[in-house]
Amino acid sequence: MKILITGNMGYIGPSVVKRLRSSYPEADIIGLDMGYFANCLTNAEILPECQVDIQHFADIRRVSEDLLRGIDAVVHLSAISNDPMGNTFEDVTYDINYAASINLAKKARQAGARTFVYASSCSMYGSAADGKKSETSQLNPLTAYAKSKVRTEQDLEKIAGGNFTVTSLRFSTACGMSDRLRLDLVLNDFVACAVASKKITILSDGTPWRPLINIKDMSRAIDWAVGRRPDNGGEFLAVNIGSDEWNYQVRDLAEAVATAIPDVEVSINKDAQPDKRSYSVNFDLFRRLAPDYQPKVDLITTIRELKEGLEEMGFRDADFRSSRFMRLKVLTHLRNRNLLNERLEWTHGNVSC
Repeated sequence: MKILITGNMGYIGPSVVKRLRSSYPEADIIGLDMGYFANCLTNAEILPECQVDIQHFADIRRVSEDLLRGIDAVVHLSAISNDPMGNTFEDVTYDINYAASINLAKKARQAGARTFVYASSCSMYGSAADGKKSETSQLNPLTAYAKSKVRTEQDLEKIAGGNFTVTSLRFSTACGMSDRLRLDLVLNDFVACAVASKKITILSDGTPWRPLINIKDMSRAIDWAVGRRPDNGGEFLAVNIGSDEWNYQVRDLAEAVATAIPDVEVSINKDAQPDKRSYSVNFDLFRRLAPDYQPKVDLITTIRELKEGLEEMGFRDADFRSSRFMRLKVLTHLRNRNLLNERLEWTHGNVSC
């Protein structure tokens, strides 16, 4: 079996590689990544890419048919991965998250792949004040990132079928320790604030709802999707990934961190404009289809793992929101150094990939 993982050098990728290596020890696991965040290692024991059999450095917008030949399953993580980056690089977000994803799926099918696993997002529910959202709920994407996910999912459904099984995993907001840690995610941000300054500053009014999921449980769901058969959900399946217990208001997450880490002060900006991105999510379908792959890591364990990981790194940067732990800051730095052009392509002559 050959498994291609795109975006394997990001935040989630190292965990996915570990999980699939364990579940498919005889498989050839192939990574494909642009390398934007290759140097953003955080307390990794080894270079995570040592776990793959082959690592390709390539632009997802220009994947060759030769690279896909012989691939059985594609796990597509590669994306401009959050709202700040999507808002800054809106056109590129559509090129990478939508157009390149559909092109990849079509080429993978033509090359003979049987399985395509797409990392989608619950953010497509947008503003949802009327109860928990299921897979049949109306979508209300508010940002370029969320809109790109909706468009991709719609077109993937048209490609599925004829021995090509597509699973679109609508992930909750990611959190947890990683070999390439991001701190531009709500729970990770709060734990970093607690460790660095003993003060959590909530930039919103704290009322928005968010479903969360640990990256280990994201990897568990991807493992399930790689092995999913069409008789368990259909040739195309869009499914919410997470657990009902992990639907939280932002202020409750901050209070949970303050409870787990002593002497932490929580500050809420009561004058902030309400964040329209607020949604709680129903996970009944995932629980029915994948009973053996349900999330196992709870909130307090995730907070403690993040705290311990940051402390092992000697993390003390109270100004981390201006640091390379924020993915937009990494891209901006590369742009300012003329290493990336306006389309986020490596510039010829300055870097070789």
